[in-house]
Amino acid sequence: MSSDSKLTHIGEDGAANMVDVGGKADTERVAVAEGFVKMAPQTLTLIRDGDAKKGDVIGVARLAGIMGAKRTSDLIPLCHPLMLSKVSVDISEEPDLPGLRVEVMAKLSGKTGVEMEALTAVSVACLTIYDMAKAADKAMEITGIRLVSKTGGKSGAWQRDGDTA
Repeated sequence: MSSDSKLTHIGEDGAANMVDVGGKADTERVAVAEGFVKMAPQTLTLIRDGDAKKGDVIGVARLAGIMGAKRTSDLIPLCHPLMLSKVSVDISEEPDLPGLRVEVMAKLSGKTGVEMEALTAVSVACLTIYDMAKAADKAMEITGIRLVSKTGGKSGAWQRDGDTA
């Protein structure tokens, strides 16, 4: 963090406020976030084979992630309601965990970024995976939820270094 960084949602009096973005220009903004659900190998096999008690874990988690992105401003108090133009949720196997990797891309043309929408979508998708498979594996672990990249706006592009979760 740079020395001139400050919290944008905190006023001079210390009160939390929604940032006024009215004077900002609309730009295309894209954010990518990721998260992981570690699980027992047999749980991963259940999910892959479609044998989880509650049904299609990956399909339901994908939809839940999209819904989470759309409802971010209802969940995070100071987030602006946004008109998202695209949300994609990709869920893939990570045999080395073992488990699943969730990656979300959120996009819009607007006055404020979509980082929170991407992060919320990842969180909701990971929680849905846990919910749908917990009967088989209560020891699953949700980990590594983080922003991977963002573009657009005054601060421009940002990309996470090549570290791993």
